[in-house]
Amino acid sequence: MPLILNEEQALVRDSARAFLADHAPVSHLRKLRDSRDADGFSRALWKKFAEMGFCGTLVPEELGGSGLGYVEAGVIMEEIGRNLTPSPFLSTAVVGATALMRDGNKARNKELLPKLTAGDLLLALAVDEHAKHAPSATALKAERSGNGFALTGDKCFVADGHVADQLIVAARSGGAPGETDGLTLFLVDAKTKGIETERTVMVDAHNAARIRFDRVEVDADAVLGEVDRGWALLDGVLNVGRAAIAAELTGVGEGAFGRTLTYLKDRKQFGQPIGSFQALQHRAAHLFTELEITQAAVLKALQVLDSDFDRAATIVSVAKARAGMSATLAVQEAVQMHGGIGMTDEFDIGFFMKRARVGQELFGDAGFHADRIARSQNY
Repeated sequence: MPLILNEEQALVRDSARAFLADHAPVSHLRKLRDSRDADGFSRALWKKFAEMGFCGTLVPEELGGSGLGYVEAGVIMEEIGRNLTPSPFLSTAVVGATALMRDGNKARNKELLPKLTAGDLLLALAVDEHAKHAPSATALKAERSGNGFALTGDKCFVADGHVADQLIVAARSGGAPGETDGLTLFLVDAKTKGIETERTVMVDAHNAARIRFDRVEVDADAVLGEVDRGWALLDGVLNVGRAAIAAELTGVGEGAFGRTLTYLKDRKQFGQPIGSFQALQHRAAHLFTELEITQAAVLKALQVLDSDFDRAATIVSVAKARAGMSATLAVQEAVQMHGGIGMTDEFDIGFFMKRARVGQELFGDAGFHADRIARSQNY
């Protein structure tokens, strides 16, 4: 499959690029941060996402969505990264929608997916419990209680967890932490008794939450997939999230690079643009090639998710690892080539560096994915 966008995918990209540049540039993030906005994102903007059809990108047409694929979701994520737009698009329209559709409960999906498409339902995936991404280390307990389960334990780094209406919770109904058997996914109303949510504003001014479950009672209908056999569903959902974050990181890198190129052309020393200095040209050329290679890897991962979902794990890890490293290189070079002004809060380039750092960690950093690739190849 050619590593280029088809006509429809290019139209989605162009639509998202124009929309976000007009409605949610980096100044939008700065305003939300400085005003200490309680939500951390604009609900009015989210409704405009729905009006543009972005919220329902992955939702089938019969349920009110666009019926598009992961490539289309990825190009939207790339533009979100380019503009550093704070939005529940990843947690709700990508990860959340995938979890519901892969679960395949028709009655539940008929009820929830139209609300998601309309921008009236926010979802969040609660999986990590420690500083580093380790889904198989899940220890949150799901104990049999009545006709359902009681959930007890803590989750951290839950993207958009404090604003979510429903939480997709990975819990251990059997086995021991570190094992993939014995995991079950639950769809839990965020207002259920026993849930305590603490918002944590991350270094990049985006949203996350710590969530405590104190014997939270859920019935058997809350299970996504099968009891004790939720790993396959969880791993697939995480792969989608990883590819989407990789696409966002590509946008972060490109956004930082574009601003750096403009600065190299405008800033003058010794009577000429600093972009005419060969040392800086070499560094810019190297960064350009790194970003191009990463963009190809990310597009391939998204294409495989669309064409052969269950065989996408390795290429997704390649894409996520490369995207994290390339975005890190892009923001580091951006700060270096901007000089002292690049270190100031008044200049936007620092926002890109902070988002790249958080995106690197979300759903596994480069080390996590290098290890995952090695294990998949029996090293």
